[in-house]
Amino acid sequence: MALATGVQTPALAAAGRGRPGRWAWAEIDSDALRHNVALTAALVAPSGVWAVVKADGYGHGALVAAHAAIAGGATGLCVALVQEGVELRRGGVEAPILVLSPQPAEQADEMIAHRLTPTVTTPAGVAAIAAAVRRTGPAERRVGVHIKVDTGMHRVGVRPGEVGDLIALVEAPGSGLRLAGLFTHLAAADAPEHPANAAQLDAFDLLVSRHAGGLATGHDERSEMVVHAANSAAAAFFPRARRSFVRLGIAMYGVTPGPAVVGWEAAREWAVALRPVLSLRARVSHVQVVADGGGVSYGHQYRVSSDRLIATVPIGYADGVPRRLFHAGGEVLLGGRRLPIAGVVTMDQLMLDCGPASAPDVAVSIGDEVVLLGRQGDEEIRAEEWAERLGTIAYEIVCGISRRVPRIVTRSTPSA
Repeated sequence: MALATGVQTPALAAAGRGRPGRWAWAEIDSDALRHNVALTAALVAPSGVWAVVKADGYGHGALVAAHAAIAGGATGLCVALVQEGVELRRGGVEAPILVLSPQPAEQADEMIAHRLTPTVTTPAGVAAIAAAVRRTGPAERRVGVHIKVDTGMHRVGVRPGEVGDLIALVEAPGSGLRLAGLFTHLAAADAPEHPANAAQLDAFDLLVSRHAGGLATGHDERSEMVVHAANSAAAAFFPRARRSFVRLGIAMYGVTPGPAVVGWEAAREWAVALRPVLSLRARVSHVQVVADGGGVSYGHQYRVSSDRLIATVPIGYADGVPRRLFHAGGEVLLGGRRLPIAGVVTMDQLMLDCGPASAPDVAVSIGDEVVLLGRQGDEEIRAEEWAERLGTIAYEIVCGISRRVPRIVTRSTPSA
């Protein structure tokens, strides 16, 4: 058994991933992402798919996610911030980009200059966009905006009774604007039996029939105006929510949008066929024997009851591995086997218990690959598992992988 020497052999150097000197990285499977988009497009047709790539593509890399999503059949993109949209434009993305919520008035010029589609919810927001169009917009056409309606989420949006007045402001002569879309967001889409879903969709259907005419019953490719209400969960559970297109977020990244989806007969086949896009990996940096009774990591909250082989992995909570994952019984994969995290996760490193020093559960040497999220051999650890252990949602797990972790784009399907 080789113990830690601190020396990187040529073989290990050749096997290194990510930035030189960093034995931790995330692999982004662009083929899996493209597959998930195409799979969803088939599910929701004839409605379309717009890919949600906010928050740096839910931690996967916005530009990589955008290009893969478009290759998979997405016809538009959604972001949360103007800066996110600008990054996509500078990265060569030409598809429509919707900014999902109102932005500071001082960013209106940049939004129009980069051909981002604004969302408006107030008269002041309409005025700010109209002013920016007069300053920087194309004189030969009116700029399309989407109106977000608060049908019950109570986060952001115009009240249903005020939609008509806001549309009138958008469509007013000389505004330079046109109504390009009307949308809402469901508060409980991942819980299909929740009464809020039907109430919100009924309210939205009424508004659409009143303000969007022929779009009341669903998709209409001939219209310049679109309506949309479905995120990943709603796309699976509620066909009537699919409308012009669905806003595909977490499912695009191969993460199930809530445990109820797998149990929902109409969506089970789709949910099971989603392929995780991100895997989080690192290499063992140190191996040692901790003697009987010794403590591991801060506070010695993990104590060994016999001589144990302990491996150190150079990735920690600053990289997105939650500190409390140890307390939640978190495991990783090494040598195709599950091993427990030994002691609290530190900022830059965590430790693994590899078994009795005299007969380890798995052979381990410096440079061996450890999988924190992803597959190794016959075992797999998914973001959903971490989320369940930690009492959160998988969105938080993947979004929490920090930018200091290099993203390496991979292909699961070899090119011809």
